[in-house]
Amino acid sequence: MTEYKIALVGFGGVNRGLAQLIAERNAEWKATLGFSLKIVGVTDLFLGSIVAREGLDARQLVALPGEQGAFAQLPGGTAEAFNETIIKHSGADMISEATFTNPVDGEPATTFCRWALESGIHVVTTNKGPIALHGAELKDVARRNGVAFEYEGSVMSGTPVIRLASQALAGADIQGFEGILNGTSNYVLTRMKDGLTFNDAVAQAQQLGYAEADPTADVEGYDVRLKVVILANELLNARLTVSDVACSGISSISPKDIAQATASGASWKLIGSAHREADGSVRANVEARLLPNEHPLASVSGALNAVSFNTGLLGAVTVCGPGAGRIETAFALLSDIIAIHNRYSK
Repeated sequence: MTEYKIALVGFGGVNRGLAQLIAERNAEWKATLGFSLKIVGVTDLFLGSIVAREGLDARQLVALPGEQGAFAQLPGGTAEAFNETIIKHSGADMISEATFTNPVDGEPATTFCRWALESGIHVVTTNKGPIALHGAELKDVARRNGVAFEYEGSVMSGTPVIRLASQALAGADIQGFEGILNGTSNYVLTRMKDGLTFNDAVAQAQQLGYAEADPTADVEGYDVRLKVVILANELLNARLTVSDVACSGISSISPKDIAQATASGASWKLIGSAHREADGSVRANVEARLLPNEHPLASVSGALNAVSFNTGLLGAVTVCGPGAGRIETAFALLSDIIAIHNRYSK
């Protein structure tokens, strides 16, 4: 049985969810997966940092209040975020990076990932920024240092679209994809179909925790654009940048538009898509589309996500599942850790 020493970079909902899973399921993982996880360090820009090579109590970490400098309440903890120390010098075999997404330059998460990879430490992350903006570079750093760089949760949280497509659909000749890749915008459109105005639907999404105080990235398609770049580059061997993807959102859709769509047997959805052209190039965009109700994505409602892969051998293959959630996204980190264990423990 293998024990992996892991450091958590960022301790918001996702890595706190991973710590909860470790607290509750480590013994089960020993028996069923062949490994266990020991948290040896945690750092967070707001909470501070703590390191303990002998291991930290995962339950104690989960119970920590979300107060500024809270790690100073624990023995050996500090209110300062010693990010580089925790990443490079905590004795970790891998880091779990789950800080905020910066859609402009991917920082500071990209630097955090680079520090670990250059130090020969595996990285699992749910952060879209480093993958969409610097994915090729970071994968090259990982290869040169003989470690893994895994990011399943960067697109659809715990729903394993990257691994499903790259492994289970290997050889199926994926020519493109289209998907509902943002739960907030899909929830808003669903509630508008129920009769709410756009503003009221957004407010309800915020109350439920689906939308941020500033919902722009969700409703204007910017979040989806990052995910489209990740999927296109990963599955279609594209080399897209964010600026290559035309993007528009759902804020201009009116109750009248929704009513007309419903009357005609169709639904509005925010769709992120990419497809391979005849000359081998890849074209991608994000836009609100009117889908006929028989379309496989038309019935996906609420905060669910879904993606339909267009394959040469199987036709359309569609997968639907949660695209957000603390434990759901933490599961994506676990799935990456399992992939690393299966690859490197043999």
